[in-house]
Amino acid sequence: MSLYFDAVSILTAPASTGGSFKSRIYNSRTSKATPAQIYALIIEASKWDILLKEVIEKAGILKLEPKLYPLLAVLLVHDHLLSKNGIAAPTNHPIRQAVERHKTRLRGEFIKARVRRGCATIEDLKAAVLKEKKAQLGPQAAESIYPRWVRINNVRTTLAAQMKTTFAGYKQVESLPELVAGDEPRLFVDPNIPDLVAVAPGVEFSSSPAYRYGEIILQDKASCFPAYLLVGDEDWEGGLLDGCAAPGNKTTHLASLLSKHRKDKKSSPKASIYSLDASKTRSKTLQKMVSSAGADNIVTVLAGQDFLALDPTDPRFESVSGLLLDPSCSGSGIVGRDDVPKFALPDAGTGKQPRPQAKKRKRGTTKDEEEATATPNNDTTNPTPNAASATDENEFSGTITHERLTKLSNLQARIVEHALSFPAASRVTYSTCSIHLLENEAVVSRILASDVAKQRGWRIMRRDEQPVGLRKWKHRGVRTEAADGKDTPVSDVPPVDLSDEELDACLRCWAGDAEGLGGFFVAGFVRDESAVRPVETTAEPAAESSGSDASDDDEWGGFSD
Repeated sequence: MSLYFDAVSILTAPASTGGSFKSRIYNSRTSKATPAQIYALIIEASKWDILLKEVIEKAGILKLEPKLYPLLAVLLVHDHLLSKNGIAAPTNHPIRQAVERHKTRLRGEFIKARVRRGCATIEDLKAAVLKEKKAQLGPQAAESIYPRWVRINNVRTTLAAQMKTTFAGYKQVESLPELVAGDEPRLFVDPNIPDLVAVAPGVEFSSSPAYRYGEIILQDKASCFPAYLLVGDEDWEGGLLDGCAAPGNKTTHLASLLSKHRKDKKSSPKASIYSLDASKTRSKTLQKMVSSAGADNIVTVLAGQDFLALDPTDPRFESVSGLLLDPSCSGSGIVGRDDVPKFALPDAGTGKQPRPQAKKRKRGTTKDEEEATATPNNDTTNPTPNAASATDENEFSGTITHERLTKLSNLQARIVEHALSFPAASRVTYSTCSIHLLENEAVVSRILASDVAKQRGWRIMRRDEQPVGLRKWKHRGVRTEAADGKDTPVSDVPPVDLSDEELDACLRCWAGDAEGLGGFFVAGFVRDESAVRPVETTAEPAAESSGSDASDDDEWGGFSD
C-alpha cells in the first residue's frame, strides 16, 4: 500500500521542493516503493483522471468511506479497474477493502462511462479520454506547449538513422502545437539546433533501445544553446573545457558536435574535452552520463575539481581553446521538463484530506541540515551545503532576493573572468537558466569591462559570427528588467553598458511563449587581438602586503569539496 501513499506524497509536495517530476521521485528519501512503480502509477492514472473522477463521483464512494480522500481514491480506483493485477496491497488491507466493498458500483459506472462515449474497447476508451483532455486544455495551452525535447547523440548514431528506427512511426509536423493536434505520434525537427527533435509532452523513452544505449538524450532545447554556440558547425581542433559540468548534458552535447563534424568518421575527434564539477557526488553522475553517451575516449572527467582552483597555465590545458560555463544561478527561468501531472479530482464529499506528516528529525541534525538534505540535487558530501558553488544544480527554491542575485552575479563574473585567462582560449560561452538582468546582461557588461577582457582582447561574439541556427533565433538581450523579473527592483540593477550590437549578440529564452522553453540566457565571447584596450590604473601607491590581494580574499573563500 505504500505505493499509493508514496505517489500522493510526490504529487502533493510543495513547489519549493524543486526539481523535475522524475527527479522528485528518484531522489525521494522517504519512498518505500520503487521509483519505477511510482512513476508508472502516476503517469498511467493521469491519462484516465477525468474518467476516474466521473466514476468515483457517480459511485459516491467518498461519502461512504472516510479513509479515502480524492487523490488517493483516483490512484486506487485506477488500479482496481484498469491494472491487470488490481490494487497492489494485501486483500485484507483496510484501504483496499474500502475500494473493493464498492466494486460492483464502480464497475457499473465504468461501463456506463464507456457506453456514453460509444467505445467498444478499453483502447478506444483511452483514446476518447485523451481527446477530451486535449479539448479541455484549449488552443491557448497548445500555443505554450512544453514538448519533450530529444537530442540525437552523434557519438553513437545519426538523425537519419533515428528517423528510420526510433521515430519511424512518427509523422513530421511543422510547428510545436501540431504535436498534440492528432492521435498518432508526431515529431518536430528543430530549426535552430542540429539533431534536436521534439515530441508531445509525456512521451516516454525509458524503455526505448535508443535511450538505453545512449543514442538519444533527453535535453531541453535551451540548454543545447551553449555547446552549439561554442563549437558551432566547425571541425573544432583545439581542446574544450566544461567548467560547471554535472549532470553532463552540455558535456555530452560537445562530444556529439565534435563527432558530427570530424572529417574522418572512423577516428576519434581531434579535440578532447575536460569536464569537471566541484562536487564528487555529482561527478559520479557526470562520469556515468559520459560513459552512457559513449564519450569516454573524448571526455576526461576531473572529479571533485573546482574550476576556480584550476591553474590556467597547467600543461594539461595548454591546448584548451574553448570553454563552456554554466555556473550556479538563481534558476528563476526553470519550468519542469516533466511537470508534476495535475489530476482532475472528484468532489471530496465527506472524504478526509491527508494530514501532513511531521518529519522526524535525525538525532544530531540541525534544521538547516534537514533542509539541505531534502533538496533533491543537494550534494550531501558538502560540509557547507548552503555555500555557493559554481556547479550547484540550478533548481529554484524559495524567494529570490536582490542580495542573493548580487552574490550569484559576483560569482558568475569571477568564473567567466577566470576562463578568459586561459592562454590558448579563443572562445567562451556563458549561460544561466535565469530571467534576471543582474545575472545575465549585467554580468556580460561587467566581464567586458574587466581588466582581463581588456588586456587579452576579449569581446562579445556578434550575431553574424554565431552558428547559422542561432543567428535565426529572434529573442535577444534586454536593457531593462523584464516584467517577469519583478522579484528584483529595477532600481537595484546596475546599468547595462552594452551597445545595441552587443545586446543583439545575447540570446534569451522566455517561459510561456510559443517556443516551448523555460527562461534561459547565453552569450559568447571571442578573443580578438585588435580588441585589446588599455587598462586604467589608479594613482594610489600599492599597499605593502605579503603579495596577496586582501580584497579578493574577502570576496572569495573558495569552494568546499
